[in-house]
Amino acid sequence: MIIVRTTMNVLPEKQMEVMQTLLSLIETAGKEKGCLRFDAFCDISVKTVFSLIEEWKTREDLDRHMRSQRFSVLLGTKSLLAKPLEIKIHTVSHSEGAKAVSAIRVQETSKRNC
Repeated sequence: MIIVRTTMNVLPEKQMEVMQTLLSLIETAGKEKGCLRFDAFCDISVKTVFSLIEEWKTREDLDRHMRSQRFSVLLGTKSLLAKPLEIKIHTVSHSEGAKAVSAIRVQETSKRNC
């Protein structure tokens, strides 16, 4: 799995425009082949910072997306930003969920009771 986090520090007067762009991307990119997740978030303490979190099944799926017109739209927001886009791509080879958390907490409880 590939996880991409894009951070956008938006000019205050351009917030609505960027938000509308991100909403349109979520609608369409989320339907692309290999897209597992495509969500946008606003920082609760700095309202002009947005994060876009994407999950892709394979690197090939992500590469196809990055060559797409949709991705060009994201890159086109640079004139609306106070700082350049920050894009980080993470390759994940293993994921765990709530069962792992429960197992760890059970182990910790057992250690304290000994």
